Amino acid sequence: MPTSTAIFWPVIAQVMLVFCIYLLMMRRRFGAVRAGTAKAHDYKIPTIEPSPSATVARNLINQFELPLLFYLVCVLLYVTAGVSQAVVIIAWLFVLSRLAHAYVHVTSNRLMVRQRLFVVGFVLNFVLWMFFAAHLAMM
Repeated sequence: MPTSTAIFWPVIAQVMLVFCIYLLMMRRRFGAVRAGTAKAHDYKIPTIEPSPSATVARNLINQFELPLLFYLVCVLLYVTAGVSQAVVIIAWLFVLSRLAHAYVHVTSNRLMVRQRLFVVGFVLNFVLWMFFAAHLAMM
């Protein structure tokens, strides 16, 4: 597999995480309705949501914040032929940090652990953007 297209595997993994979070949210919401802790119409405009599904819903929102910058930089690196082994490794590390962040968020929801994992992903994303900037500067 060429290094240039290898950048898309971590992107695919990140997208799969989003799909998994969607499925988990649906499962927890249906479970809350079955358990009687919520009614189906509560989700029409969800202002109050049971905490098991609320944490997943919040995590889903997180998947469209920092990862959006990840998707963009990966595509930009590919389009400008800036993908290297180092970039692919950093991209995978970013995805692993997001997986760990999501896992903590939807299970124990330990804020300090979650915050540290977020910072790791933030820094890795920033590093990808610095690689892109350096690549552009050398073109």
